[in-house]
Amino acid sequence: MTLQIKTLEQYKEVYQQSVEQPEAFWAAQAETFQWRKKWDKVLDYNFSEPNINWFKGGKLNITENCLDRHLATRGEQVAILWEANDPNTPAKSYTYKQLHAEVCKAANALKAMGIQKGDRVCFYMPMVPELAIGVLACARIGAVHSVVFAGFSANALADRIKDATCKMVICSDYNSRGAKNIPVKQIVDDALALGCDSIETVLVHKNTGGKINWNTELDKWWHEEVAAQSTDCPAEEMDSEDMLFILYTSGSTGKPKGVVHTCGGYMVYTCFSFRNVFQYQEGDVYWCTADIGWITGHSYIVYGPLLAGATTIMFEGVPTYPDAGRFWEVCDKHKVNQFYTAPTAIRALMAKGDEYVDKYDLSSLKVIGSVGEPINQEAWEWYNKEVGKGNAPIVDTWWQTETGGILITPLPGITDTKPCYASYPMPGVQPVLMNADGEEVQGNGVEGLLCVKFPWPSMIRTTYGDHERCKNVYFSAFENMYFTGDGARRDENGRYRIIGRVDDVINVSGHRMGTAEVENAINEHENVIESAVVGYPHDIKGQGIYAYIITQQAVEDEAAFTKEVRAVVTREIGPIAKPDLVQVVPGLPKTRSGKIMRRILRKVASGDVSNLGDTSTLLNPDVVQAVMDGAKVELKK
Repeated sequence: MTLQIKTLEQYKEVYQQSVEQPEAFWAAQAETFQWRKKWDKVLDYNFSEPNINWFKGGKLNITENCLDRHLATRGEQVAILWEANDPNTPAKSYTYKQLHAEVCKAANALKAMGIQKGDRVCFYMPMVPELAIGVLACARIGAVHSVVFAGFSANALADRIKDATCKMVICSDYNSRGAKNIPVKQIVDDALALGCDSIETVLVHKNTGGKINWNTELDKWWHEEVAAQSTDCPAEEMDSEDMLFILYTSGSTGKPKGVVHTCGGYMVYTCFSFRNVFQYQEGDVYWCTADIGWITGHSYIVYGPLLAGATTIMFEGVPTYPDAGRFWEVCDKHKVNQFYTAPTAIRALMAKGDEYVDKYDLSSLKVIGSVGEPINQEAWEWYNKEVGKGNAPIVDTWWQTETGGILITPLPGITDTKPCYASYPMPGVQPVLMNADGEEVQGNGVEGLLCVKFPWPSMIRTTYGDHERCKNVYFSAFENMYFTGDGARRDENGRYRIIGRVDDVINVSGHRMGTAEVENAINEHENVIESAVVGYPHDIKGQGIYAYIITQQAVEDEAAFTKEVRAVVTREIGPIAKPDLVQVVPGLPKTRSGKIMRRILRKVASGDVSNLGDTSTLLNPDVVQAVMDGAKVELKK
């Protein structure tokens, strides 16, 4: 197994070694896996291209390391424990042996339907075991999986299918989520009607058995195609740098970008980070509440835990159904040892009151984690006291879709923890703070733009079909640096605190939303001339979406207009991108070159207009007062 750090002294030693001799350090971690052929060179990279190769020339299959290598020693151990949306539905478990058999059957079914190495397969599914099985089946035969969160609209799904020219969509009939039954297959049908010509097959998992439309030329049932297949499927030999998956993330321009991760480095880093950040021990039960539609689900529900031979829980439901005690009921029921969730969920449950936590025995918890956005102090204190009971250290993890794994975090029971601080870099990760002039900000007690100056194994390789975009977004702001897009502060002890995005990206409930993407959707409304979207502080979501809109005709009924705008955004992107506040404005503050001065809009949205900065360069300074007069929040002047 890859190294697991146990003491602060060891962390310091290992970190130093990983920075001074990164190739030797990562080679030692990689040696613990099964390789068909060992690599010729540990690392070959150039950030200016960018061109990044880890374990160059190495041959492997990640599923042999997730499944096959565990069969002799832990074949009867539970690999995936599934908890349904409805608490009255019995939990379902798959041992490593059973999971291996199911993955092989699904992989054989995919091959029988014409899926080959390199083909892209899109998933649009609820959190059912078949999603994890399908993802692993793709990896087994060398197909590239592209999981789209099943809360996105048909338009957003179609964009992602087209961008990756997917050959197949795997979905369910319906998705049970809380009290709702969401027509997943219908959304897929609507997406395909938008011209997804590359799709040859839609494979449908019967989840609820509800009535659906059926296209005999395109649609096939999962159970019919998979059940009769052999439980033996030899794994395809993959190069270390072959594509493993594409995952779409919002950027500061309108079009989502397909972040590409590859087989070897991603495998080594996700296992290493999982074992260290969660201090997983043999026999522990680990639960990450994320959705596999996001990177957290890829790295810390599927790949990281299975590579480490862990028992990982998959949860279909939501934190507040049937009531706000559901998370804690599951922790009690399965004696969960490591629990990993988002600050949005923590704040929402904190608001419901302690009585929902107090009913349950949470003494099994050894580590509790937070992911998706910085956790605020009040939520951190509540999580620590009410959930961890002061005995389970909080790992406030910072990382991104593009980083593949956790980069900055406390190590529980080893390094200290401090509210609001992601704390210290993982071994092999070299963060730096830069100023706007491109100079490194030295020392402690400083702020700057967060970059990483040396590659780590699970980092982004390209954006699918558009390498130039990858270069421009991540590697062009600073020479020989990966730029995260986040601002950060380093305290007197060298801990890092993430301050937030410095580009036009809003973090809503841990989900990144590009402002341009939301604006493009709003502008589809027939009465909208132009819009500008910013983030503003939101008690539950962390950041809410505040939309300033210029209309063609005067709006008589603002509530009805707001409803229409939100419906348009739901149709174009999905409900997660709906604006929380909509303000109709006579104009937007613009520079003489026509650029919207967003900092003014952010100040108004946050309620703090005490210092608006220099407005002399504005083409229309009088519009600022009009925006302030109509503000949807209380202004502190």
